[in-house]
Amino acid sequence: MPVLVVGADTPTGSAIIAALAGRDGELRCFVSDPATATELKSRSTKVALGDVSDGSHVGAAGINCFSMVFVTEAARDERIRSFASSPEEVFGQWQEAIEMAGVQRVIWVEDEPSEGSGTQIVATELAVVVGRTQDTSEIAARVVELDEVADLSSVV
Repeated sequence: MPVLVVGADTPTGSAIIAALAGRDGELRCFVSDPATATELKSRSTKVALGDVSDGSHVGAAGINCFSMVFVTEAARDERIRSFASSPEEVFGQWQEAIEMAGVQRVIWVEDEPSEGSGTQIVATELAVVVGRTQDTSEIAARVVELDEVADLSSVV
């Protein structure tokens, strides 16, 4: 089933993309870095290049996806975010993206828990992966596991 990784141009996002690339199903990436977009396209990955704080752009990239993976590092790092002045505002934009795309499953990868993060997200199925105590390969493996199960309530 199609999956979109938002923040695929972060170290954690890159590991998630590498892990998901080996499975069946369409893989989409949302990135802000043009060089990363070019590199991912060269691997035949579908790529949306834009501002992670633009909920309408993120939502459009997620249309017809079953899962969306949000790497919260992309809401806090040094990239330009023109549509939000704080990570919490980015998370609000991502909630709008979830609703716009109509996705069933959200996997929220937190680099650091904060108010307004994954616990505030509403989705049919939601899993939160707290990554600050794990290395990127462990986080990526957990994301793949969560994306492949039939029902998140059986593992969360």
